[in-house]
Amino acid sequence: MLPHPFVNSVSDAGASREIKSGSRMDWLASSTLKIQPLGNDNRDEALAFLAARPLHTVVMAGMIRDNGVVSRLNRGTFYGCRDAKGYLEGVALIGHAVLVEARTEASLMAFARLAQDYTRAHLIAGEQERVASFWNYYAASGQSPRLACRELLFELRWPVEVREAVPALCPAGSKHLEAVMRVQAELAFAESGVNPSEADPLGFRMRCSRRIEQGRVWVWVEDDKLIFKADVISETPEAIYLEGVYVHPEERGKGYGLRCLSQM
Repeated sequence: MLPHPFVNSVSDAGASREIKSGSRMDWLASSTLKIQPLGNDNRDEALAFLAARPLHTVVMAGMIRDNGVVSRLNRGTFYGCRDAKGYLEGVALIGHAVLVEARTEASLMAFARLAQDYTRAHLIAGEQERVASFWNYYAASGQSPRLACRELLFELRWPVEVREAVPALCPAGSKHLEAVMRVQAELAFAESGVNPSEADPLGFRMRCSRRIEQGRVWVWVEDDKLIFKADVISETPEAIYLEGVYVHPEERGKGYGLRCLSQM
């Protein structure tokens, strides 16, 4: 496992912000950059752009592959930022989550100005330096995020050590939905202070159920106890991104997580 110690997320990014009227449009009007929503006809172009940095863009690329460019399941809108010749300088998802892949500082600034108009953003996620730059353009003067979380993104490279198999490890089924939802809600609350099962109960159930139907949730259950869980959040030809990795508190320190991840 190779760590990338620069992943940062900012929760409730859109809360309590005041924006000067017309500032975004005035800036965009004076810029040579052009930002437009991307359509499903831009799918291949967007995926090719994101593939230049597959580990850092796996979530956006995975969403496009799973849902298409335009889909309510993305919980936001994909935008493209183009230079004067029409070439992409950046791709961003602006919605519940704000995810940005910008190759120039100007395109990063443009996306930040655009995101100011979306007041329901829950988090901004990305590399620490990039998120800090984005926040400087995005936030009102002196505004601080409600919560900033610094995390490590681990990259798995081959070869990996072969560990003892876990025969009961398997894709979750519908019978595991309630246990998976309970654990997933606990993990989200510990991270952000927001419990999705309370904030958006129907949407949260739908998202957990869909991921199980996709075969993206792996569990180890013994005597009705959920010992291990992990979610394949996003999958592309270049990378698979795992999140929501959980071991029951009573079973930690026994190497179960390493065994299950190795087997996955």
